[in-house]
Amino acid sequence: MAERTKADGELSLVSAGTTIEGKIKTDGSIRIDGKLVGEVVAKANAAIGITGIVEGMVVAKSISVAGKIKGNVSAADKLTLEAKSVMHGDIRAARLVVDEGAMFDGECAMTTQSGESKESHKRDH
Repeated sequence: MAERTKADGELSLVSAGTTIEGKIKTDGSIRIDGKLVGEVVAKANAAIGITGIVEGMVVAKSISVAGKIKGNVSAADKLTLEAKSVMHGDIRAARLVVDEGAMFDGECAMTTQSGESKESHKRDH
């Protein structure tokens, strides 16, 4: 557990019943169980809990969504849309997991860490 905390940095929490308007940037991870109108940028992980609502862009290494997002999402590594999640916006992620029951409305681009699409990567090699 200590190793994970060290690698992911500190965990910031926006609890249920809390509404924030603006931009949140963190060198660590963030979990949102309340409402955020704005932008989230996390160097580590971002989790949108089942009561969490984000209206704006979410950028992180890995993103897990159980709540609702209305905006674009960019995950350098993996995006997970859990069973009851609702996602309205475009996705950019290296890996995507969509659980049965998740709702997604938008476009999806899968890229490698270097930013090129997996299809162009296959053609070049």
